[in-house]
Amino acid sequence: MDNKLLAILACPLCKGNVDYDREKEELVCRADGVAYPIRDGIPVMLETEARTLTTDEKLDK
Repeated sequence: MDNKLLAILACPLCKGNVDYDREKEELVCRADGVAYPIRDGIPVMLETEARTLTTDEKLDK
């Protein structure tokens, strides 16, 4: 994930920051408790494509 792109991306729900999870290839919004997939190097920032974080993932900083 390109750092410049990551710096300008925001959660489409709350407009807050997203964190890059390299292991799962996702962008995570802890405020909303969702993760957006990255497919073929392209972030899919659609509410319908987001998955809900588990309780453990929400607590993990």
